[in-house]
Amino acid sequence: MGVCDAIRRIAPVGKPTAMSAPHLPKVAGIDPMVPVSAHTAGSLSEGPAAPGAFIQDRLAGWVSDLTTLHELTERLARTSTLDDALHELLDAGAALVGARRGLVVFEPSDHRGPVSTIGLGLAHAELGHIETVPRSATSYGRILEGLPDAEGAQTTPDLLGDTSLDPRRREVAARLGYAASYALPLTAEATGRLGAAVWLYDEPAEPLERQRHLMGLYAGYAGEHLARLLELERARADVATVTEELLPSRLPRVTGVQLAARHRTAPQGGGDWYDALALPEGALGLAVGSVNGSGPSALAAMGRLRAGLRAYAVMEGEDPVAVLSDLELLLRLTEPARSATALFAYCEPARRKILLAGAGHTPPLVIGDRRTEFIETSVSAPLGMLACWEAPSVEITPAPGETVLLYTDGLLRRTGDSMDRAFARLHTAAACVPKALRGDAGSVADHVLRTVLPNGLDQGNSTEDVVILAARFD
Repeated sequence: MGVCDAIRRIAPVGKPTAMSAPHLPKVAGIDPMVPVSAHTAGSLSEGPAAPGAFIQDRLAGWVSDLTTLHELTERLARTSTLDDALHELLDAGAALVGARRGLVVFEPSDHRGPVSTIGLGLAHAELGHIETVPRSATSYGRILEGLPDAEGAQTTPDLLGDTSLDPRRREVAARLGYAASYALPLTAEATGRLGAAVWLYDEPAEPLERQRHLMGLYAGYAGEHLARLLELERARADVATVTEELLPSRLPRVTGVQLAARHRTAPQGGGDWYDALALPEGALGLAVGSVNGSGPSALAAMGRLRAGLRAYAVMEGEDPVAVLSDLELLLRLTEPARSATALFAYCEPARRKILLAGAGHTPPLVIGDRRTEFIETSVSAPLGMLACWEAPSVEITPAPGETVLLYTDGLLRRTGDSMDRAFARLHTAAACVPKALRGDAGSVADHVLRTVLPNGLDQGNSTEDVVILAARFD
């Protein structure tokens, strides 16, 4: 029996079998009622197809859409800052809606946190031209102002031909060479409106229904991701503010010595700190320290230790060992499960004399024309590690023009090298300070930072605080 005979036995000629329409399930947010992509629709229009082929084409279109969404959302999820996420959103949106240029305005409705405008294919001056259009006359502006008619996507397929639009908007579009726009609100469930994004077409056009559907799915995920990054950014800003409030607002002016400090807190908040205070009889107290851990608890512990050290320095600063012994007792009473390192130096600038003691802290560095060397303090455990802390002090006499550099181990750890290599790098950086810079404590500190950390202090993924306190003696 041939193929034709088999077909006749299933469905007699002239009597087509009645069939129900195939049931199309909703797959991972892809709406089956949204038309398939253009290439799939084209294949269906070429002639009659079996129901099985129709379903296969539909499934192939859904799989293609899901793959695209997965790739784009994966790329977005890898961004860790608001700026990176907004740039990624613009790039992905341009690919999804078939545009070449665009811009996103990040402006949370609660008016807290950063506000920024980022362009794609638009120079800074071109963004300025667009911002001269009254907000209420632009699609993204109506979204940002929360107007009722702008709660969803805003499509303007012919900017130059639509005479009902604001003349200034049409003038700017003609000057910058775009003829259509497609705007979307950026929202999140927890925070509400976050901003708006708009993509610009060079010719009159608008995205297909399928493109709008995919863009809506992507924008929903992007809004939630942006909300998470916004909360993280706000938390980092709060940590930085608290940290700055816990550290000296300004350094004291003491005759015979010039001071400079450089400090950067890790995003999650660390416990590195420094202090400099004028003491009786023209003396000066210098201190650096590091509390183990991170976050609000470490910041609180750091604030208590710094306040305690200031009190002990005023009472018995000429004896650094006694100061650190008292500090160790304070730590054991207030933070029994925490340890800390610290270094305190009692300076008499008129005599160029320094008496210092350290508790598990990195050794200071003397930088001068004739020497660059570490001051080896006696080996001692960090505070809180022993039942009773005590170690002998060390006395040094810096020559005129020499700078004493106090720092925390975060400076060394940020290099990514072993501690031996990091110490060697720090020594080389200090020894190579140009002679023209050695007359200023701030210039010495900046040169050391640039040399030890060529990528700078703004590494978002670093978990280490950095503290440098430089004292140049006349």
